[in-house]
Amino acid sequence: MPLVQIEGKAPELDRRIVAALQLNGRASWGAVARHVGASESTVLRRAAQLTDSGRLRVIGVVDVLRCGLGVPVIARLRCRPGTANGVAEALAARPEVRYATVLAGSADCSAEFVLPSYREIARLQENGFPGDGDVRDAETFAVMRTFTSNHDWDSGELSREAVTDLRGGEVRPFEEQHWERPPEQLDELDLAICAALGEDARVPFKEVSRHVGTSESTVARRVDSLVRRGCLRFRTLAEPSMFGYALEFMLWLSVVPGELDRAGQQLAAHPGTKYLSATTGRFNLVGQIVLRHYGELYRHTTDVVGALPGLREADVTLQVSTLKRAWAPTPAAKLEDA
Repeated sequence: MPLVQIEGKAPELDRRIVAALQLNGRASWGAVARHVGASESTVLRRAAQLTDSGRLRVIGVVDVLRCGLGVPVIARLRCRPGTANGVAEALAARPEVRYATVLAGSADCSAEFVLPSYREIARLQENGFPGDGDVRDAETFAVMRTFTSNHDWDSGELSREAVTDLRGGEVRPFEEQHWERPPEQLDELDLAICAALGEDARVPFKEVSRHVGTSESTVARRVDSLVRRGCLRFRTLAEPSMFGYALEFMLWLSVVPGELDRAGQQLAAHPGTKYLSATTGRFNLVGQIVLRHYGELYRHTTDVVGALPGLREADVTLQVSTLKRAWAPTPAAKLEDA
């Protein structure tokens, strides 16, 4: 029987399997089965179907700031009427872009670039963006610190006991614990292991060891070290709509500098906040938020955003279609290509 369409809430078992993998991308199938209330064979079968359909993928993601491999820069673009989809597709096709979305509101597109250094921001602005003839206006915001990331988001599908058991003592991202320390230095073996896990984070270490030319025990030690140091995270890619979140939007905030940390911590604690970073530029707090339905947006604006300390300006842009997440094309992008 085919899976449900990309749009809309997934069957309960599928949601619970994906939720478990969001908490721990390398959790054993036995542990996942225990927390979702199904047999291990059923979990394996359903996970394989979700993966084959493109609705589920678990990858290893290197924290570029922690490892000194680049600077995340968020671009906010206004386009000529009728060109936003084409511009977003051109953005998503760029290898240095790890996130691209079409927006509705005061901006038409947004993308996150990972540039070699902050000095490259000027070159990006000078050379123009993909689809530059259709871009009327562009702003760039360099990420200074991340309060919470998509790797940490909990869909709320499983119990707190399951969250504790699956996530355990996993190291928080670089920006939360190590952000004032010098970057880590990765050697060739570290980078090769990260590259292998970047394709499939659930691949057995024995297979990774064959790929990178070292022992399985060395791979296991290296991965443990990379995770402990905040260099490597496991990201489960699945659209929020799978969990019944019908609305996804970007939040652009201007906050008094003296209140930026407090406002960031407060907003990051909201269960709908998937991503939140402090940035340079006109908006110094940029986030991605999900809500169950459009009717919640008003109360989120008044009660959640309105309660933030030091708030000077707020702007909401609805995410109409997200084409790329964590370097990977989304199901929406694949539909566009079909």
